[in-house]
Amino acid sequence: MRWIEVSVDTPAELIDERCQQMADMGADGFVIENEADFQNFLENNHQYWDYVDDELEQKFAGVSRIKCYLSDDADGKAILAKIRGAYGAVQTAFIEDSDWENNWREYYKPIEVGEKLVVVPEWEEIPADGRQPLRLDPGLIFGTGSHATTRMCLAALEKYCSPETTVLDLGCGSGILGIGSLVLGCRSCVGCDIDPKAPDVAMSNAALNGIGSDRFRVYAGDIIGDASLRRELGSEYQLVLANIVSDVIIPLSGYVRQFMAEGAVFICSGIIEGRQDEVSAVLQKNGFEIVTHYCEEEWHCFECRWMQNFCSEV
Repeated sequence: MRWIEVSVDTPAELIDERCQQMADMGADGFVIENEADFQNFLENNHQYWDYVDDELEQKFAGVSRIKCYLSDDADGKAILAKIRGAYGAVQTAFIEDSDWENNWREYYKPIEVGEKLVVVPEWEEIPADGRQPLRLDPGLIFGTGSHATTRMCLAALEKYCSPETTVLDLGCGSGILGIGSLVLGCRSCVGCDIDPKAPDVAMSNAALNGIGSDRFRVYAGDIIGDASLRRELGSEYQLVLANIVSDVIIPLSGYVRQFMAEGAVFICSGIIEGRQDEVSAVLQKNGFEIVTHYCEEEWHCFECRWMQNFCSEV
């Protein structure tokens, strides 16, 4: 089925009023694009990013509009005529159902990571290149293997994977890092993410790789603010992973040691260019020695070990 996308430029203070007017005309399924809402969302969700693409910010610069979707038939065109009669010139475009459902898939192809892995979208054939495949549904949640921060983490953890290795993935998202460690032979992994959707998504991705709850389990919650959750996650992990953002890694670094076994490794990434020195200083203040510093594109990743004989100032 084909749809008509209708965009109506609207002063921000009239958005609610016009939505009601357009609903009275027969339109529904509204999408609001508003620079003020966009900036407010960014300001109140710093825990999810350090960086927003310039192109995305430019898309919302000075924007205040309502979008709706009408069926491309007589009924839809009648509603469109009413909208044009009320507001004058509006922008329109035609969209097929298939554009929404499937076109995004063309952007995801197998991605070679490090020396051993290839991340393969679930609908793609596994390449015959000898690499270990990591199956993933990239449409579910952030963490596809295409981002530099994820690639660096997966490449860094390769050398620590063994049948004895237990893994903790903090901010696990899609589960890609923890699942990657299990595909590479680690014994077990526990994941945790603040997003309540993460456990279902991560376990679904694990199932694509034949990994069950005997080797992988995922919790939802905030380990920085929830001491009971920290206790439930346990301790004595040989490998701890955190691909998040600097504003989370900084406070998190004060808690990571309690999860680690002697000689364990902490790999953290998601650190945007310009904040690597700040994060490095906090890691060292909290007792970590940075063994390796990776940098790709404008992102940084630290591979750390706990400093022996470290004494906290607290």
